[in-house]
Amino acid sequence: MVVAVTLVTTLTLGATAGAWLTHRGPFTPKPTEAFVALASTGLAVAPDGTRAELAPGSDLVFLEGSRVAVADPATATAAELATAQDMRDWLAAGTVPGAGTEFEDMSTNALLDLYALTLDDGAVVAGWTPHWRYAWPRDNAFVATALATTGHTDDALKILEFLQGVQSADGSFEARYLPDASGPPDDRGVQTDATGWALWSASTVLAEIDDPVARAAAAAALKPLIERSTTRILALTKDGTALPPASPDYWEKRTRKATLGTSTPLLMALQGADDLFALLGKPYRASTVAQAATTFDHVVRTKFGPNFPRDLGGSKVDTAVAFLLPPFAETADDDVLAAWAAAPEAMARAGGGLAPGAGWKQDGISWTPTTTVFALTAAALGEDDKAIGWLRWVDAHRTTTGSIPEKVLFDGSPAQLAPLAWSSANVLLALTYLGD
Repeated sequence: MVVAVTLVTTLTLGATAGAWLTHRGPFTPKPTEAFVALASTGLAVAPDGTRAELAPGSDLVFLEGSRVAVADPATATAAELATAQDMRDWLAAGTVPGAGTEFEDMSTNALLDLYALTLDDGAVVAGWTPHWRYAWPRDNAFVATALATTGHTDDALKILEFLQGVQSADGSFEARYLPDASGPPDDRGVQTDATGWALWSASTVLAEIDDPVARAAAAAALKPLIERSTTRILALTKDGTALPPASPDYWEKRTRKATLGTSTPLLMALQGADDLFALLGKPYRASTVAQAATTFDHVVRTKFGPNFPRDLGGSKVDTAVAFLLPPFAETADDDVLAAWAAAPEAMARAGGGLAPGAGWKQDGISWTPTTTVFALTAAALGEDDKAIGWLRWVDAHRTTTGSIPEKVLFDGSPAQLAPLAWSSANVLLALTYLGD
């Protein structure tokens, strides 16, 4: 990345992130239909590297193919034009999934948003509004994978190096980190799935490096992350023979039960770790990890099957059922496919997208991270019609600046904030699989 970082700039004030509004429109909402303010429609990057939210109603526009915001493109400064050209050059150095299709604009904007959300030290903030301006390992892992698959491998490796730098010596990760890598912003504590996501992303990123010498060198640079993460996962799963202890996952909620959302990232990580240890020149370690992955795959499918609910012993499905299918998993068995195919009906919301799970609160709000995960799995499975349907829904609910919001209200309005890193990464990955 060529831009610097300042975390204080704002262009215009928007609604408070997370504010719940009382509806004043021409109709009466149902009690279960919540209203959430849209705090930002996009993220701008200035020539000096500072970032700033674009609030709803802002008159600023982006220079073409960039995230440089100006009042009038005709009066853009030389510095603004040069910064915009840097971004266009960055786009040209990689690929735009979906180029030449109806999704090219969404894909281009998603890439530019990831560019803007990725900081010089490799940290990817989930969003730019205050409560999202942190680096979640989960989001960073998805962004690294998406950037690698679109030809921006150096940026992807820098993200993984950031994760390696903040990871604890025992292989664990806090829920989120300050973007300057100085530590967590609060006491949310460890979230076990993060270790799985980081190791999974390392394997997917390195797989995108064609040159064997460069791939081996990248693996060597990430050796601490690979070894610490694998050791922790093997300890948590007793070498793949047991589910890990209960831990918060992407729901960001405490739980006393083992969840599919924690177990599946650990499984995905183990399934890719053998290749990583082969790159590190440790064939015996590769073999033992591969065996643990096979054992753990059986444990997860036996314990959670045949319906694969969110909670062990529960009945309500959530997003994590998708993590047992390609591109996350190596195989797609009939029970998982059936659970995944049935999940959207249970998770559907009035706005047309999906909630994180069937057990999520009935507030009428669709979440783009879940909806785009289902688009990604559909694309990887060759279910093109389903993937295109979900992607068209996301495309239709972008903000006025072209960014993907975190949420969509029951009436189709984008909500909370935009752009959101995780959803942008998912869209790029889904379009990559559709192109394949």
